[in-house]
Amino acid sequence: MSPNSGRRLGSGSLVIATHNAGKLKEISALLDPYGVKCISAGSLGLPEPAETGTTFAQNALIKARSAAEASGLAALADDSGLSVAALGGRPGVYTADWAERQWFEGAPGRDWYMAMGKVEGMLAEKGAASNGDVDRTAAFHCVLAIAWPDGEYAIYEGRCEGRLTWPPRGAMGFGYDPVFVPTGSAQTFAEIAPEEKHAISHRADAFAKLVAEQFG
Repeated sequence: MSPNSGRRLGSGSLVIATHNAGKLKEISALLDPYGVKCISAGSLGLPEPAETGTTFAQNALIKARSAAEASGLAALADDSGLSVAALGGRPGVYTADWAERQWFEGAPGRDWYMAMGKVEGMLAEKGAASNGDVDRTAAFHCVLAIAWPDGEYAIYEGRCEGRLTWPPRGAMGFGYDPVFVPTGSAQTFAEIAPEEKHAISHRADAFAKLVAEQFG
């Protein structure tokens, strides 16, 4: 992907390429100090495009471009996930897919405990195969993509390093948070107070880079 052009958002309306009210609220709070009015793709009735990319950046850009082209406004999208060193970077862009229930597993939706168990099971197999401890280092990734209707775009990548633990601990997080211990902490993301987590997370890292370039 090409480097960022240096184009700035400025104040005004920005479409957030999500149908998730919680994500819209979180991003709105981050951008409100800069005079940006956030509108969700869901409230505009925009479709959710198929995420066919093989990287976080590709999927974020697919979503941002789809929303920008459909709305005629600048759009922001994010794509995030967990990469585990011993699993060759998996689940990666398939982080959410690993939590999807199959039709024979009950009601459709996401089962994050199942997803965490899948990761732990694969790590246990790796450890048994090597007759020793397996590398448990991991990282959360977040990529933010801004797209303009004329085709210009900007990409911001954030990362939070850590390691995986088992069994899951804590009740304040979501996704894989209960098994992820960020570097420098003894607590999982699900045990850390939300405001502390938001200050050190992969999403905070990506947003800091966006704000520095767009509004700095």
